[in-house]
Amino acid sequence: MSLNRRKSTFSIVAADLEAGEVGCAVQSRYFSVGSVVPWARAGIGAVATQAAGVAVFGARALEELARDASPGEALERVLADDEGRETRQLGVVTADGRAAAFTGSQCLDWAGHRVGAGFAVQGNILAGPSVVDEMARAYEETVGPLVERLMTALEAGQAAGGDRRGQQSAAVVVERVGAAAASREGIDRVCDLRVEDHAQPIVELRRLIGVWTAWEAQRRAHALHESGDSARAADTLREALARGDDSTLLYNLACYESLTGRRDAALVALRRAIELDPSFRELAREDADFDAVRAEVSEL
Repeated sequence: MSLNRRKSTFSIVAADLEAGEVGCAVQSRYFSVGSVVPWARAGIGAVATQAAGVAVFGARALEELARDASPGEALERVLADDEGRETRQLGVVTADGRAAAFTGSQCLDWAGHRVGAGFAVQGNILAGPSVVDEMARAYEETVGPLVERLMTALEAGQAAGGDRRGQQSAAVVVERVGAAAASREGIDRVCDLRVEDHAQPIVELRRLIGVWTAWEAQRRAHALHESGDSARAADTLREALARGDDSTLLYNLACYESLTGRRDAALVALRRAIELDPSFRELAREDADFDAVRAEVSEL
C-alpha cells in the first residue's frame, strides 16, 4: 500500500469518569484526519482507527462496546474478517475507563501503542517510541478538563518528534453524558474541532480550543443569566478571562456586572472591551443592560 493511503498518525482516546466524558485527539500527515480517525459516543466510549485506517471500524467498535463487549473483544470482532488487519491500528476506551489497542505487524515503523488507566495512545510512522511514551506521561500528569488533557498529550507527542513525515491535520472530539439535555443543539457532543490542512495543525488546534473555551464560558454564563443569576454569570466570565482578555467576554461581563449593581466593575470591564474592540462603544450606548451606569457609558 502506498504511503499516501496510510495515515501516519498519533492519537489518544480517553475517558474522564468524573465528568462523564469520552474523547479522542489526533494529529497526522494526512488531509482532514478528523473525518476518519476519531470516534466517540457519550456513555459508550471512544475509538481511533488509523494507519491503513478504515473509518467505519470506528463506528463498528462503538457498536460492539454498546453491546457490552470489552475493548479487546470489540477490536477482535471488528478485525475478525479483515484481510488487511495487520496494516491497521486502533485504540479503544470505554466510558468506564477500560482500554485496549491494536497495532498490526505491517504498520510502518515506528509503530506501537501504550495503554493506561482510562486511556490508550497509539501511533505509526513516528519518530520513535518516545512519542507515545510522552503522550501517556503528559496525559497522566495533566490536571483539568478532558479536552485540555487530550490537547496536552498531542503537544507532548509532537515535542517528542511526532509523525516523522511531518504535520498536516489535527482534530479533537469529546462527548459528555447528559449534554444533550442541557444543550439547545440536543446532542452529547461538546467539542468537535478540526484543522484540515495547516503547517502547524497542533498549534492551530490549540488556538481553536482557546476560542472554544471562551464560547463555552459564554454559553454557561448566558444560561445562568437567563435563570436569573447574573452574579454567577459574571463570576463564570471572570474565571474565563483569567486565561486572557477577550473583547466579547469582557463586554458580557460588563453587562452582568451592571445588572447586579456592581457599577465600578462594569465600567472597568466595558472600558477594556472597547479598547480591544471600539465597535462596542456604540453598542453599549444603546444597550439597556447598562441603564444603571448610563451617564458614565454615554461619556465613553
